[in-house]
Amino acid sequence: MDISSILQGGYHHPLSRSWQGRRQLTKSMFMYPIFITDDPDASVVIPTLPGQRRWGVNQLEGFLGPLVQKGLSSVILFGVPLNCEKDARGTPADDENGPVIQAIKKIRSLFPTLYIACDVCLCEYTSHGHCGFLHSNGTINTEPSVERLAEVALNYAIAGAHCVAPSDMMDGRIKAIKRKLIDAGLGNRCTLMSYSAKFASALYGPFRDAAGSAPAFGNRKCYQLPPTAKGLARRAIQRDTGEGADIIMVKPSLPYLDIIADAAQLAPDHPIACYQVSGEFAMIHAGAAAGVYDLETMAFETTESMVRAVTTGATLILSYFTPEFLVWLPA
Repeated sequence: MDISSILQGGYHHPLSRSWQGRRQLTKSMFMYPIFITDDPDASVVIPTLPGQRRWGVNQLEGFLGPLVQKGLSSVILFGVPLNCEKDARGTPADDENGPVIQAIKKIRSLFPTLYIACDVCLCEYTSHGHCGFLHSNGTINTEPSVERLAEVALNYAIAGAHCVAPSDMMDGRIKAIKRKLIDAGLGNRCTLMSYSAKFASALYGPFRDAAGSAPAFGNRKCYQLPPTAKGLARRAIQRDTGEGADIIMVKPSLPYLDIIADAAQLAPDHPIACYQVSGEFAMIHAGAAAGVYDLETMAFETTESMVRAVTTGATLILSYFTPEFLVWLPA
């Protein structure tokens, strides 16, 4: 056998195998998505998301405390208003007494070192369940949608969020949010993480159950990206970097590893985030429950593929597996 044929000597040992990766998973790479409801004492199981719950603000100390002790460094908050009156403009989104702003303040007081990102969207708060304002014919009315989203983002930043993350996919919202933050003196104190390449995926079902955010009619295919639209995703990434995004996100993750690689190529000086979405998480659990594979092994394989997708690796992984990785990964 020719000398150049022998590769196995380079990965025969567990340590030397670890050296073959350009980058390793670390606890600080994981951001935990959590659902905050407007019942302050809530702890409600989400049946389609194994191990996940909707939490009230009075439960956050007991819920997050052990995770912070294990090394949790960041969370992203999703508001789940169940007891408010929703309207066409999503008024409850930035209610000072609403779940997100109350949770920001509570977490800042309880865990000063925990990094808090806030999802910015209107779908959970509008009476129609869409991510922006609508024309009378049911189509998106972009300009007032963008202005409202920028208002919500600013109010989350004022409340103490370290990062705002618009997931709505309205054209021009990154520029509008960045301008609002700068004009309020927060441009250098609040990170803007853009869901730049967010695809209209079938993998969001458990999330919509958790957040109560399914549209009342129609779908979101006219503003979320078509799954085949590689070119549109590349254009959206370039647009958002030009409009002031500090972090670029791809969502979902596993079916779009090529887009994660594209994001790193198009925005080489930006951190790249990817969201292992609710359907990906639920599928991994379902396969493990059926005996197809070991849960931990597959959780590692899928998240490591996201790091492998680009030379420098994804910087940030939003995952419901975060609590498990805090145990599985070394300190």
